[in-house]
Amino acid sequence: MAFQFKIQIRNITKPPVWRRVLVPETSDFEYFHLVIQVAFGWGNCHLYQFSKAGFRSVEVVGVPSDDDMDWGPKILDAAEMQLKEIFNEEGQKLMYNYDFGDNWEHLIILEKITNETIAQPKLLTAKGACPPEDCGGPWGYENLKVILNDKKHSEHKEMKEWLGMGARQKWDADYVDKEIDSILREL
Repeated sequence: MAFQFKIQIRNITKPPVWRRVLVPETSDFEYFHLVIQVAFGWGNCHLYQFSKAGFRSVEVVGVPSDDDMDWGPKILDAAEMQLKEIFNEEGQKLMYNYDFGDNWEHLIILEKITNETIAQPKLLTAKGACPPEDCGGPWGYENLKVILNDKKHSEHKEMKEWLGMGARQKWDADYVDKEIDSILREL
């Protein structure tokens, strides 16, 4: 069996940024984290967690550490929990937080449980460009789009240089990398 998920970065509009993926039900959450990283184009260079209510959750799935405090949420090891241990009903929702500084919250919705047997994940559909790492979260990204679309903005040139964009290049907020699916199939 496989799970069809729609995963959308919260608080980003015009356009929204989301991915629809098919993932083997036996995948663990560490693998699912990698699927999300590839599907969106994130750099996998920050901490993450899965939870029912974001940072307010009392139990999260993530990467436990010796530095975890007894007073914080209980952290279940992402490498030891399979998706099917949490997901069992269409319509279920879960939050995925990536980069606790920028706080990229992704809403995960289990859209379908299929009888399809797959070995690797698949990208089914997608919308919107993934924001650049470390741009300040959803609000920073919205501001960045304004700066990049205004050649007269005082930070326009600096932001283009920071992103490694050429002088004639434009930020395309609708861009989705066509190689995502082939990269997912290599996971």
